[in-house]
Amino acid sequence: MKISGFTFVRNAVVFSYPLIESLSSLLPLCDEVIIVAGKSDDNTFEVLKSIQHPKIKIFETEWDMNLKKGGIIYSQQTNLALEKCKGDWCIYLQADEVLHEKDYDLILNDIQYINKNPDIDGMLFRYKHFYGSYDYIGVGRQWYRREIRAFRNSGNIISWGDAQGFRKEVGGKYEKLKAIQSEAEVFHYGWVRPPKAQSKKIRITGNYYHEHVNNNIDEIGETEFDYSSAYELTKFNGTHPAIMKSKIEADKIWTSKFQANKLKNRPFLYKLTDGIEKMTGYRIGEFKDFIEVKM
Repeated sequence: MKISGFTFVRNAVVFSYPLIESLSSLLPLCDEVIIVAGKSDDNTFEVLKSIQHPKIKIFETEWDMNLKKGGIIYSQQTNLALEKCKGDWCIYLQADEVLHEKDYDLILNDIQYINKNPDIDGMLFRYKHFYGSYDYIGVGRQWYRREIRAFRNSGNIISWGDAQGFRKEVGGKYEKLKAIQSEAEVFHYGWVRPPKAQSKKIRITGNYYHEHVNNNIDEIGETEFDYSSAYELTKFNGTHPAIMKSKIEADKIWTSKFQANKLKNRPFLYKLTDGIEKMTGYRIGEFKDFIEVKM
């Protein structure tokens, strides 16, 4: 059984993505890693070419800035990468997501199990969302808990919406994927960037969802993101993927300044539903872009 890893990326350097770390975490699991690299305002493409690994295949693309509604440009680019995957199974990571080596055997074993069940499309990963530093994780309904990140390459599955999830085409209609929950985790570092890079990232990202947003990086000022938008954090006491060690150490120059006690107050409904979730494990009104199948 062959496994393809795939992703898309643009402006990874200026936005301080853990790009090398993300790709490196895929390599031990995959027979090939497909990267669709949008033409960037920085040296992202050169960074990718410097990896020089036989499994990595890079394809440069031009982003269509007319695809601004609802982040559709992200799924369009993801699908360009998916179309080039030749494996029987695919593992998808976005450029700010990293897999932990402790989960490699678990991921492969779960894929082998699911592969014997043709009615199951994919596998759900649990998420750890780091915020402000590598020492704190966002908790509560503000953060999505799980998503499909591995699925069989059946030829009728596409990236959906703003590329957070996937759907399959059946009889001209698109249906949610049937997926089994794995205990494997995705370490999401999208909210751990230098404050200036985070500010630029958020402002530019707005252009992919709405009209009339400044898309020129050079014209955006050097404002610093205020890391106080999380409602609740918890201390992270586990280990990070080994590939992240150097980046975590280098980023201490700014992560050491993060103050976890200076956060925004949660709205009342968040307090209520988060409290219920803590007591019962059930999240009221949780959006699920999948159909969970019990093992």
